[in-house]
Amino acid sequence: MNKIVLFDGVCNFCDWSVQFIIKRDPKGHYKFASLQSNIGKMIAREHHIPSDIDSFILVDNRKCYYKSTAALRVCKKLKGTWKMVYFFIIIPKPIRDFFYEVLAKNRYKWFGKKDSCMIPSPEMRNRFIQEESDL
Repeated sequence: MNKIVLFDGVCNFCDWSVQFIIKRDPKGHYKFASLQSNIGKMIAREHHIPSDIDSFILVDNRKCYYKSTAALRVCKKLKGTWKMVYFFIIIPKPIRDFFYEVLAKNRYKWFGKKDSCMIPSPEMRNRFIQEESDL
């Protein structure tokens, strides 16, 4: 099963993050679904993800990772020097998550918000989960 990144589909920073991951993941380790989509809601329910989680979420091998841990685990599979970012996993989670939460709480103010989720380009469409058969 591919690793699934659930993200806020109306957040400009989250959209940029998805584009960033896709460019650095040529092997296609990651698939994506917005938390606002029907499939994103279904995955969140299936994995008992609390609705108040203000984070992007990584579902990997039926286990969910949140906040800084999700971001660092994603970096671990990216090409180039981004793999080395995973080294920051040694920093205690409360410290990492403090900085993550500052960004998460201010992401709309700093980066803006869209009225709707992005529509992936045809060449990226296969990286986005639209229905259960895409899992």
